[in-house]
Amino acid sequence: MFSLFRRPHYSSEITNFIEEMRQKKPTLEAEQRAGRALLWDKHLDRETLEEFDQARVPQQPYVYQTQAK
Repeated sequence: MFSLFRRPHYSSEITNFIEEMRQKKPTLEAEQRAGRALLWDKHLDRETLEEFDQARVPQQPYVYQTQAK
């Protein structure tokens, strides 16, 4: 049966490039995840973060303004 709304399958050049890269190098995604874990996925110590927040010194509205005597 012929349908007026059925479109031919389209994939962009970028999609084709990514699919081709994945086929050529199947370990690519695992390597990307390992790189992300190395730089971004870190365990944060909540006690240390709380200490940093408590030690924060309030900043004056205009940083370069000298203190009035």
